[in-house]
Amino acid sequence: MGTLLKIAARGSRLAMIQAEWVAARLRAAHPDLEVRIETFRTAGDRDRATPLVRMPGLGFFVKELQAGLLDGRIDLAVHSLKDVPTQLPEGLEVEAAVPEREDPRECLVTPAGLRLDQLPEGAAVGSGSPRRRAMMLAARSDLAFIDLRGNVETRLKKLAAGACDATVLARAGLARLGVLDRRMVVLEPQVLLPPPGQGALGLEFRAADERIGAWAAALDHPPSRWAVTAERALARRLAAGCRTPLGALAAVDGSGGLVLDAWLLSADGRESMRQEARGDAGDAARIGTALAERLIAEGARRFVAPE
Repeated sequence: MGTLLKIAARGSRLAMIQAEWVAARLRAAHPDLEVRIETFRTAGDRDRATPLVRMPGLGFFVKELQAGLLDGRIDLAVHSLKDVPTQLPEGLEVEAAVPEREDPRECLVTPAGLRLDQLPEGAAVGSGSPRRRAMMLAARSDLAFIDLRGNVETRLKKLAAGACDATVLARAGLARLGVLDRRMVVLEPQVLLPPPGQGALGLEFRAADERIGAWAAALDHPPSRWAVTAERALARRLAAGCRTPLGALAAVDGSGGLVLDAWLLSADGRESMRQEARGDAGDAARIGTALAERLIAEGARRFVAPE
């Protein structure tokens, strides 16, 4: 029997698919490693009624897993990186090894596969995300919004049952679940910029555990790591969490250059700031922090919601 590595994830189908994906690649990279998956039920999973923006604190989908890391019950937590706050508990690391990122864009989902400009006047969109609401209102000020909680399958069922006319879901999750179909129309970043880290998996472990770090390093995809590092550095300096209408998306080109696009809005989408920054991918954190500093100097704090 090889060395045991205990990894953990939330118990949803998507979270388990992601954890199994990581486990399979760890086993392939380290044949002597025995990988066991354990499931955790988080605060966000237990409370499916309260809109996330009204839940106290941060990290509704990760705190329990982080506690398991800190007390040694598990060795590695697998998250959707967009769910992980940019300020981590002391002693934990999540940006050291980032697997290759899925398509970070969003999808508009309707029973008939309508585009955003084809939604009827005053259509009800099921989304509790301040970012999605603000950006969609910037494009269509006539839209109405209702809170829609639950995992991907639950939200698709609620949409089919008529709870709303449309909803918005991350393309990455739909792809990993294998449910992409004609109902889902990609919204380009010019219209709906994703949140920092969307489409990437977060491999969180104890920073002092060099053995776990070395195992996780086999899954690292540097262009993905550089991109999400820039995005998260931006959000960290802005002190912007899930209550702030912030989109951030970085891309790395073949020559190692990085471009970071950031968009901050008012809750109603009527005011916004959108800027880019460029530099060497190896300076990803500095690029994100510097862009945040520039936005702050130009008044970005008025868009940042208290967490």
